[in-house]
Amino acid sequence: MTDNMAIARDRAVAVVGTGTMGQGIAQVALVAGHPVRLHDAGPGRARQAADALAGRLGRLVEKGRMTPEERDAAVARLQVADDLSGLADAALVIEAVVEALPVKRELFAELEKTVADDCLLATNTSSLSVTAVAGGLRLPGRFVGLHFFNPAPLLPLVEVVSGFATDETAATRAYDTVAAWGKTPVRCADTPGFIVNRIARPFYAEALRLYEERAADPATIDAVLRESGGFRMGPFELTDLIGQDVNEAVTRSVWESFHHDPKFTPSLAQRRLVESGRLGRKTGRGWYAYDEGAQRPVVPTEAPAPAPDKVTVHGGLGHAEPLVPMIEAAGIKVRRHRRGHHIALPGGGHLTLADGEAVFEYDGEEIVYFDLAHDYTTATRIALATAPTTSPETLQEAVGLFQALGKEVTVIGDVPGMIVARTVAMLVDLAVDAVDRGVASADDIDTAMRLGVNYPAGPFEWAARLGYETVSDLLGSLHTRYPTGRYAPCLGVVRREYEERAAMKDQESR
Repeated sequence: MTDNMAIARDRAVAVVGTGTMGQGIAQVALVAGHPVRLHDAGPGRARQAADALAGRLGRLVEKGRMTPEERDAAVARLQVADDLSGLADAALVIEAVVEALPVKRELFAELEKTVADDCLLATNTSSLSVTAVAGGLRLPGRFVGLHFFNPAPLLPLVEVVSGFATDETAATRAYDTVAAWGKTPVRCADTPGFIVNRIARPFYAEALRLYEERAADPATIDAVLRESGGFRMGPFELTDLIGQDVNEAVTRSVWESFHHDPKFTPSLAQRRLVESGRLGRKTGRGWYAYDEGAQRPVVPTEAPAPAPDKVTVHGGLGHAEPLVPMIEAAGIKVRRHRRGHHIALPGGGHLTLADGEAVFEYDGEEIVYFDLAHDYTTATRIALATAPTTSPETLQEAVGLFQALGKEVTVIGDVPGMIVARTVAMLVDLAVDAVDRGVASADDIDTAMRLGVNYPAGPFEWAARLGYETVSDLLGSLHTRYPTGRYAPCLGVVRREYEERAAMKDQESR
């Protein structure tokens, strides 16, 4: 990008559809300084939306985020268009109507008869194909997707989606305009789910799979992903907030769009929840109860256990290496041994970072797995898993060790990859595959996942910390245990693993 192609502030922006999202987008354009035209097919709705917008701007004044003069000027720029002819002077029209392809196509066909040929046309769809929406247009090259996130005035991310026929100049113009509005745009190709709704599927899917396998209950899975994985919300509480019906519909839409690819398979447990009418906060009950007086389930946490007085660290611990100085700082003596990748406990047990294997596969060995953490120094909870043959004494040594580091400890069922590790590995896998298929750049994917769904790190940031060999091995082990194709590492992950190894060999030979 060279010269800024943003639409000038004195040019009108039109919003068609004045529900929650339409009003939010209109507010963003209005505050950015544009004249804004509102239109809605429902009688009186555009006028109601204009009044609501004026009220919102008034509340911004009360909070000191806007001066009374700025509010008055913005309200003066806001106009209601009773029919589409009132949008004739718009330089950009953004549609936020019902998610139905025939409705959207008919709307844009009518808009083309009204606006000038240089007017940029955009859809805010989150689930439909941008290419399909533009399919009947006379000038499909000027059509883009502008996927805002709700609430649009507050959330910074906007996915700028290029359909099959979108001109590069139109995408750049949309990108620059959104950036001029103070948003953070990311570019992506027209693919099911775009960036966020495509890449985020494992965050929900792996949690549901773990629940179905009875590895842990929803409250425990949420707590581990929050307090160890660093995610803002756990998947069960987040889908209760979104609406189980909405989340399940997006999952099913992406799965069907990818021709039932096993990596996107919906959850039967979530389907049953939707069928029962437990849709989350909006119905008073989902995975959790929300009626008055309802209390959240207590997350099982291990009772205090004595810390071991010494441990032996075998080899490097990779991403978990920060545990070593933490153990030393806790007053526990640490010996180092060259070979291996685990922590040896005094009683002979081995404490090992989750690697996609199941503990029961280590027949007769005293193994305790611990889960991945985004940052072991700030994590407040660690999940452990043991085999039936692991002695209570070995488990207590592992519990006591992490408690000495200031962590709460939860023991979950013995499932390959545990909770955080398998979730992160799948996020990386889908992100790498998306880059290699030309959906978006690695930087834009990381930005989208941090800003769109508040992840503690983007998938490529996780991959840089863990290394592709770790990700590939973890996925490969999961694929062996679940040979459905769901966990098979994509070609891009395997290729990057080999490139990583080659780079390391080259560095060692110098």
